[in-house]
Amino acid sequence: MSAKVGCAGCKDGEALGFDFVMAFQPIVDMAARKVWGYEALVRGTNGEGAGWVLGQVTTENRYRFDQACRVKAITGAGELFRDPDLRLSINFMPNAVYEPAACIRTSLMAAEKVGFARERISFEFTEDERLDVTHMNRIIAEYKRLGFRVALDDFGSGYNGLGLLADFHPDTIKIDMHLVRGIDTSPTRQVIVAGILGIARQLDIQVMAEGIETEAELAVLQAAGITLFQGYLFAKPAIGMLPPVTLLGETEPTLRASA
Repeated sequence: MSAKVGCAGCKDGEALGFDFVMAFQPIVDMAARKVWGYEALVRGTNGEGAGWVLGQVTTENRYRFDQACRVKAITGAGELFRDPDLRLSINFMPNAVYEPAACIRTSLMAAEKVGFARERISFEFTEDERLDVTHMNRIIAEYKRLGFRVALDDFGSGYNGLGLLADFHPDTIKIDMHLVRGIDTSPTRQVIVAGILGIARQLDIQVMAEGIETEAELAVLQAAGITLFQGYLFAKPAIGMLPPVTLLGETEPTLRASA
């Protein structure tokens, strides 16, 4: 499908065919002991998980869905985030981007409308999607030129992670929960994560760890040098609100639009 056809479909306001909402899950900075930002996650209007929502996405509505996700995430963050330093992470579909400069306009307009600085927004992609290297580099170059950040999500969940680092050099990588789970009792996982951190430092890439569920996992990852974390240990995603955050027994007040 051409860029012209894709963008025209969005401008014409064609119905997506289903509805969804956004949930927010915190990313915490354990060095500073505060919430660093939030990831926006899709959910069905009746609480269905992301898998159900993504199951409604087709080649025909993929572009409109991707655009709608960005707008809902940015609009929600603009309404809920009271701290001007909080960051927002948004998952996006590179294969739904027909022309980087044109397809980012809706995101730019949404950010400007709610007064959300571009530098606080990070677009995440995963190694699960088939990516055209040339096209992806055009997307990343345009997003960085405009001041957005780009993150590689679920790092270590597939077979192309190191290749993607070499091809795209994202600003951030998020270590997948498969490597995190049980790392406190797995010397193999500890060595692999240490290797990832070494590479990231050499390339000046920020590292987060996602899927943290136990204090033991957190302790090992902190000892390795990671400071940014996301997972049920801190908070589960909450639909349409920012959930209370637990930091090793301490509960911070929920950050709300009325705060």
